[in-house]
Amino acid sequence: MRQLEIELEQRTGLALADYDVLAQLAIADGELRMTELANRALISRSGMTRRVARLVEEGLLRRADAGADGRGVVVALTDAGVARLAETVPAHARGIAEYFVSRLDDQELGVLESALDKVTVDCMFG
Repeated sequence: MRQLEIELEQRTGLALADYDVLAQLAIADGELRMTELANRALISRSGMTRRVARLVEEGLLRRADAGADGRGVVVALTDAGVARLAETVPAHARGIAEYFVSRLDDQELGVLESALDKVTVDCMFG
């Protein structure tokens, strides 16, 4: 995982945790409440708050009050965030292939494919 993270950041300038935030939002049709985003990503709530603030500054996300009562925060992908995610997906996929998939033989890949077919959600970025 560490090598995947290093190479993703070197190739794209996007940290793996940032990629995860953008990907989680894309899977959720572009927006989530901050608490739900923190639950889905592997980041503490305080860490998520700092990460989202930075990604907002970079123009990749936007924040808004949730609901009429103003309680809670909704985080959403911007067009720039969608574009950045789409640019980063190929590098992430190459890293997954290199560091994980390439280590499996054909039989193991068949078992993995069969297992993932049962749980995979169709998701497209961009």
